[in-house]
Amino acid sequence: MFATRPSNFSPRLLLSLALLMPMTVSHAFAQDADTSTEAIQNDPATPVAGNPKGDLTIVTFFDYNCPFCKKAEPALEQVVKEDGHIRLVYKDWPILTKASVYGAQLALAAKYQGKYDAVHAALMSIPGPKIPEDQMLAAIRKSGVDMDKLDADLKAHGDEITALLRRNLAQADSLGLQGTPAYLVGHYKVTSALTYDGFKRAVADARAQAKK
Repeated sequence: MFATRPSNFSPRLLLSLALLMPMTVSHAFAQDADTSTEAIQNDPATPVAGNPKGDLTIVTFFDYNCPFCKKAEPALEQVVKEDGHIRLVYKDWPILTKASVYGAQLALAAKYQGKYDAVHAALMSIPGPKIPEDQMLAAIRKSGVDMDKLDADLKAHGDEITALLRRNLAQADSLGLQGTPAYLVGHYKVTSALTYDGFKRAVADARAQAKK
């Protein structure tokens, strides 16, 4: 299962509204963005977990208001931890609600104080869809983040965060993704939530393919 983008909101329009971009925003930024496999896996601004020198990269496209993302997250984290040789790349792809963009902005701002993982975990632990901004903020406050620094970093690095979200959006579109969650496991594209066993099989298949 995965959560599809609302039929009356394209990701570009949603981000345009939420990030105060012009309503007539064109597709130019998507066309200009680097959507190569190298760029998707190794954007220096993108948060990374797991083993940074792992032999396999998993890229996860997710939304903090996607219940299927939240359901699959523990299994993904368990596989990454147990394997020990997986590099996990987080692609914040807020396509479901305006609050999704708000959560992504705060999580990415937390990266500047080394707390992306904490904020990501806090937001992913909120059950259900359509989580409002105030509930997201309450969860973040409990995550151990310096809220004054978070606010300052959000203001200081707002343009960088917006640029990263644009790149993530362009890359998701280049892959033909229609909803969250979506994963790139090596060179395999998976467009649905996976169980622990599902992630294990995808990892094994990706490694086997890489050896051919």
